[in-house]
Amino acid sequence: MNTIFAADSKWGLGKKNGLLFDLKADMRHFVEHTKGKTVVMGSNTLRSFPNGMPLKNRLNIVLNPDGEDEDANEKGYVLAKSLDELFELLRTQDLDNTYVIGGAMMYRTLLPYCKYAYVTKVDADGGAEVFHENLDLLPDWQLIEEGEPQEDNGYTIRFCTYLNTNVKAF
Repeated sequence: MNTIFAADSKWGLGKKNGLLFDLKADMRHFVEHTKGKTVVMGSNTLRSFPNGMPLKNRLNIVLNPDGEDEDANEKGYVLAKSLDELFELLRTQDLDNTYVIGGAMMYRTLLPYCKYAYVTKVDADGGAEVFHENLDLLPDWQLIEEGEPQEDNGYTIRFCTYLNTNVKAF
C-alpha cells in the first residue's frame, strides 16, 4: 500500500477540511498515480469532495464507524466500519495499486503499512490546522527520489518519493 499527499514546509496538510493550495501540477500527479486504482480515506476526506461524492475511476474505500450502508451504495463507495474491517477489505486488493489519500488520522494510522509515500512538497507555509509526520525525521523512511523544483500556481513544488524500509503487515 502507498500514500500520496501534498504538504507545506511544515508538513501541513490542510485546514477547514480542505487543501492548503490549488495546485494543478499536483492534481495531475495525484490523478496519474490513483486513476484506475484503489483509494482509502476517512469520512472527512469524502465529505471534502464536491457533493461528498467519491472520486471517479477509482475504487473508493471509506473508513467510517458511523457510516451507513445505504449512503455507500447510493454514492458508490465501499464502507469499512472498523480498522479490522478495513484491513480485511485491503487484503483483497492489489496493495501496490492502493493509496491512502487522507485525512490526517488515516495517514497517521496507516503510514506504518505503506511502502511508498508520494509527497508533493510545497515551499510555503499554508497555515495548516492538521499535519503529517515529517518523514525526514522517521528512521524507517528514506527519501529515494526528489524531483526538480517547479512552479505551480505561484508556488515552488517538488515531487518526492519516500520508501518505508520496515513496512508493517496487517
